[in-house]
Amino acid sequence: MIEIELRLFATLTRYTPPTPESFRVARATTVEGLLSELGIPREETKLIFINGKKHELDYELSKGDRVGIFPPVGGG
Repeated sequence: MIEIELRLFATLTRYTPPTPESFRVARATTVEGLLSELGIPREETKLIFINGKKHELDYELSKGDRVGIFPPVGGG
């Protein structure tokens, strides 16, 4: 297991686990696997930042990663 720091924004905050600052995931977990573990539907995500840089769903998480996940933003 490794620990990451997790931040979910806007409409995704309802999926925030009890200890997002030290969330534990299995080694070799991808962002897609993280979304699945948290129960976040893929279509509810738009941007994924790891340590301040944009990444895709196939990114494999590492110990200490800071993960930020944003939903699509609508406007009118």
